[in-house]
Amino acid sequence: MHWQNKSLQLRHLDAGSCNGCEQELTALTSQAYDISQFGIDLVASPRHADALVVTGPVTDTMIKPLQKVWEAIPRPKRLVALGDCAAGCGVFQKAYACHGGVASAFGSPDLVIRGCPPQPTEMLEQLKRFQNNSQTATESGL
Repeated sequence: MHWQNKSLQLRHLDAGSCNGCEQELTALTSQAYDISQFGIDLVASPRHADALVVTGPVTDTMIKPLQKVWEAIPRPKRLVALGDCAAGCGVFQKAYACHGGVASAFGSPDLVIRGCPPQPTEMLEQLKRFQNNSQTATESGL
């Protein structure tokens, strides 16, 4: 295993949520969960990211910024739908300004973490599995 494949750098973007998922995602960086001890970090720049984590439904005002962030992430890149709204089945599903979940803008995400909002422990376990699966795919050339 190469040392550069041991970490998972995540760029988060709120596409129009109620902020419940953001609060739980932020909790992962606290001392209680400390995701950085597992090599998982939230990064400010999409150019430093391995994956894009989207929360909320894709709204009219956020579809272009979302696409720009996605384009700025270097390949190979992954897409994570965090929460029911990003998965396309949340409370904003039929709102007039919403296009649906991330699948409506990008196709199927590589990881869907369901919940309204998902619990930090569930997010952590799924992100750790995702990190391990991403490493395996990178090592095999996928």
